[in-house]
Amino acid sequence: MTCVAIDDEPLALLLVQGYLSKIEGVELVAKFTDTVEAGEFLEKNNIDLLFLDVQMPDENGLQFFNRLQNKPMVIFTTAFSQFAVEGFNLDAIDYLVKPFDFERFAKAVNKAMDFAEYKQNKAVSEGFLFVKHNYQWAKIYYKDIELIEALDDYIKIYIQPKPILVHMSMKSVSEKLPEKKFIRAHRSYIVPVDKINSWNKNVIRIGDKSIPISYTYQKQVYDLLQKKLES
Repeated sequence: MTCVAIDDEPLALLLVQGYLSKIEGVELVAKFTDTVEAGEFLEKNNIDLLFLDVQMPDENGLQFFNRLQNKPMVIFTTAFSQFAVEGFNLDAIDYLVKPFDFERFAKAVNKAMDFAEYKQNKAVSEGFLFVKHNYQWAKIYYKDIELIEALDDYIKIYIQPKPILVHMSMKSVSEKLPEKKFIRAHRSYIVPVDKINSWNKNVIRIGDKSIPISYTYQKQVYDLLQKKLES
């Protein structure tokens, strides 16, 4: 789970960074002392969880979060408890009043991880995922995906009427896709199993496309497709 921390106090940011380093499954990808730079970063990057101070010099953290177009999960961190109700009205995961210890911090992070897992399971059961495209979230149904291709720092999702580019890693999108419906055939390709027309040891064919199967993924591809044939 990727995280960003925003606080005008550098020591507070170091505390959050230190606490996160003790928790598995989370990564602090950026930290900011002002909301202007943070806002620009959040508009260009997919982030799962935001740690946000309420009392900021440029603008109130609550106001900053409220104006974000693409809102990640948020945990407010502040020395002022009177803003808690307003924070929870913004669907905050938690509200940490400074000074908070590691145990209280970890409890808040675990709540965020549980909620993220719930959302992912719900998306899987309903057959879609959300990706950020053209500065907004787009719903992509699994049944509409024809192929996913890696292109440097982006992925290309082939859907009709035309493919879309998403600033996302293959690892990240793999984690969001159901394992029985999609398979990694190559470091640059993820293939929807139901769209496969034919395959052999080295190549998968989908329509007029031939997707190479790298040696690394040959056994994984073979095992999954054999199970499909036997089912």
